[in-house]
Amino acid sequence: MKFLFFSLFALLSFQWLAAQTDTTKIDLVFTDASRMEVLEKLEEVSGYHLFFVEEWLGNDLISGSYQNSSVTTVLQDVFKETIINFFVLDDSNIILTRNTIIRDELHPSFHEGTTSTQEDTTELSEAPSYFYLEEKQDTGPDIETVRIGRERKNIGRQTFTLSGRVRDKTTGKPIQNLAIVVKGGSKGVSTDANGFYKIELPAGVNLLQTKGIGIETLEKRIIMYNNGQLDFNPGESAEQLDEVVVESNRLRNVEKVVTGVVEIDIAEIKSIPLVLGERDILKTAITLPGITNAGEGAAGYNVRGGGTDQNLILLDNAVLYNPAHFFGIFSALNPFTTGAVTIYKGSIPAEYGGRLSSVFDITTKDANTKKFSGEASLGPVTSNLVLEVPIVKDKSGILVGGRTTYSNWILRSLDDESLRNSQASFYDVIAKYNDRINERNNISATAYFSRDAFSITSDSIFSYSNRLISLKWNHQINEKNSANVSLSNSEYGFGIDFENNSDRDFDLGYRINETELKLNLLKLAGKSHKVSYGLSSKLYLVDPGDIDPVGSQSIIEPLSLQREKGLESALFISDNFTVSPKLSFDIGLRYSFYAALGASSQRIYEAGLPKSEGTLVEVQEFGNNEVIKTYGGPEGRVSGRYFLTPDFSVKASYNNTLQYIHTLSSNTTVSPTDTWKLSDINIEPQRANQVSLGLFKNFDDNRYELSLEGYYKRSKNILDYKVGAQLLLNESIETEVLQGEGKAYGVEFLLKKKEGRLNGWLGYTYSRSFIKLDSEFPEERINNGEYFPANFDKPHDISLVTNYKLTKRFSFSANFVYQTGRPVTFPIGSYFLDGAEYALFSDRNKFRIPDFYRLDLSFNVEGNHKIKKFAHSFWNISVYNVLGRNNPFSVFFVTEDGSLQAFKSSIFAIPVPTITYNFKF
Repeated sequence: MKFLFFSLFALLSFQWLAAQTDTTKIDLVFTDASRMEVLEKLEEVSGYHLFFVEEWLGNDLISGSYQNSSVTTVLQDVFKETIINFFVLDDSNIILTRNTIIRDELHPSFHEGTTSTQEDTTELSEAPSYFYLEEKQDTGPDIETVRIGRERKNIGRQTFTLSGRVRDKTTGKPIQNLAIVVKGGSKGVSTDANGFYKIELPAGVNLLQTKGIGIETLEKRIIMYNNGQLDFNPGESAEQLDEVVVESNRLRNVEKVVTGVVEIDIAEIKSIPLVLGERDILKTAITLPGITNAGEGAAGYNVRGGGTDQNLILLDNAVLYNPAHFFGIFSALNPFTTGAVTIYKGSIPAEYGGRLSSVFDITTKDANTKKFSGEASLGPVTSNLVLEVPIVKDKSGILVGGRTTYSNWILRSLDDESLRNSQASFYDVIAKYNDRINERNNISATAYFSRDAFSITSDSIFSYSNRLISLKWNHQINEKNSANVSLSNSEYGFGIDFENNSDRDFDLGYRINETELKLNLLKLAGKSHKVSYGLSSKLYLVDPGDIDPVGSQSIIEPLSLQREKGLESALFISDNFTVSPKLSFDIGLRYSFYAALGASSQRIYEAGLPKSEGTLVEVQEFGNNEVIKTYGGPEGRVSGRYFLTPDFSVKASYNNTLQYIHTLSSNTTVSPTDTWKLSDINIEPQRANQVSLGLFKNFDDNRYELSLEGYYKRSKNILDYKVGAQLLLNESIETEVLQGEGKAYGVEFLLKKKEGRLNGWLGYTYSRSFIKLDSEFPEERINNGEYFPANFDKPHDISLVTNYKLTKRFSFSANFVYQTGRPVTFPIGSYFLDGAEYALFSDRNKFRIPDFYRLDLSFNVEGNHKIKKFAHSFWNISVYNVLGRNNPFSVFFVTEDGSLQAFKSSIFAIPVPTITYNFKF
């Protein structure tokens, strides 16, 4: 073995030699050999002497087989995936170099008095060669020198791309919005949400620095020979400052091209006072403009006048059908395991489809790959524990979290005597594995399960559950192209177990299952275009319900409705491109295709007449996977942004969407027994078109954000139900539903103060949502075929969320909500039949329940801020509904003992105090 240690003078002295022609032919075979072993064999069979430094070669194992091949051919193959170059000095010596190449002639411009012509430049079209000798400095910190890439002749480029990822040195978590700048220059970039960066650097020596508040500053000397990768791993900054303000994307709300996007800061929600001290991501969402629900305790969400079934809620790319615990009082999402929440309510990206109104894209954070860590909370009703365990340090880890309830006292405080004797319990668990295989590949896998069980009466137990699993592979193809593949499966089901020791005991169940495979590719086409494209396919399996008798005395007849099956597929492409420094667009196109599949029995009704048993013509039978009916069409997604000033922009968008799955529910809000129905011969997919226009402005050095956005939406084939409809276990459900038109419009205002002792936001929404069910047949016409308010139509919605810092450890928070009462149908008269009084009701949703308002207060205590201690703690002392407002949840009327009685129900009619202890280690 030979080593080459020579000075720059000796290396230059060889350059007068002309490159030798390699005419030696050899036979060489090696299997799973190190490069060191290969070079030793090569010296034996070729007669060449190789000069190199052994540490350059690494420990990778390679294989190869060569017959009558030149030495240069073998060396090119051996070093093709490395940064090693070689130079044939003469017929017996070969020199290996790292990064650089040895040239056997000088560029004409090197000679004094010689002017390089265009022809000369073209002939020797290559970046200049750079040599760097490290010089020992007497004073000052040492700067690490990193050589990037493998120098090549005739490459024809003066700049190269450096990319990589920035992770915290201690936790291994990606650091976003960290600046990476060229020292002494004006060039720089910032890391994205996953810690990735990419920067163009000139060939040769560059000094790079990382800069971020609270983050250690790193400085490296980078020598660019070609494109390459470099990761940074800074730690936390230990500087003592009067105040540390961490800001990310200060102008993001103004700069972002797409409209109607909401991003929730997970750390921000810990101080918002919520019921029973439980941090709730989705409850925080409804304090923002354009997002609301039907009332306190409602599990669903209404976005820009859309129904609760028109929201696509994704947890790590898998659908979560019922995101609520305990009648909607708690979210089914664990705040300790959630990494990011992005809500699209305006311009939905082309990669998403299948819902009309919005997408809730929720991602679980990666596990800490540096050290064991965790977070926990103890409250009066629930407890939460999350652990993060490294599997292979700096490479892979697993996150496991779980929540549960251990007390039923909350039910005993509700304003309903029957509920005081009820019981309720829930839990959810989640696990995520993440593995950074190498610089170009990483994988993750998530599994989630939640279950609720409750008894509203003494003889029935209701239960429902969510289960999902998702797998994702991210691959960096090259510096301009990346791809990810995801596979997910979701299942939602509910059951009712009725046991009263009677002849009507039964067990009822329902289940929906879906599996999706999705490929998403990203291409950076030049400096102005970011193209995303791909395809997806989703298989639905719906078991509409079955009922079985319980006990030998039960007279309930067994019934199992026929399974529904559907396949929804899509192709999509979008381009986020810059026209000028002021004008940018995001234009996308999605083509979705849906097929209802057998086996199935489809009921065919006489055309032009209401669907009923009297108009049934025939029942058509379809075999397994036979296509029953197809639907589809293009979905356009267009959004644009124009800068009026650097901190003031105007945005506009157009969105059209298709939805092939529908909720069947006769309730105002989402309930555990809601079922889902696929489009088929008798039920068409829902369609919607939305336009929006908004102004976005920042003030006072970005301390304040102001936005004003308006929208208008038209819908078709919106599902509603006939009076007295029977939806559960109905074999001819199409006879109970109606499909009509919808329209919604509104204006959203948001003022947000992001920093200072007093911070928070004020949101106001004026919105209207209407439905029209018209037909030439009276039994299919509602309110004379005129538009009427939807059940969730609430014109005015105001939310004020504030936080005031007394000191670094102590703060007050307040949350005030006001909403217009939702529409209801009231009796306007009565009539007598067989001696009993019955109500004569008004037009549907003509009246409203009283307006809703609520004030919550909390006092927050941070633990001391010592860096070296076992755990960092946080106390939250809050009072929910401080004013004791008896907000009505619903108003209803029944006939009892021959007379009409009115009833009002509410969820929380008294102040609810709570104290929660959180700690993180």
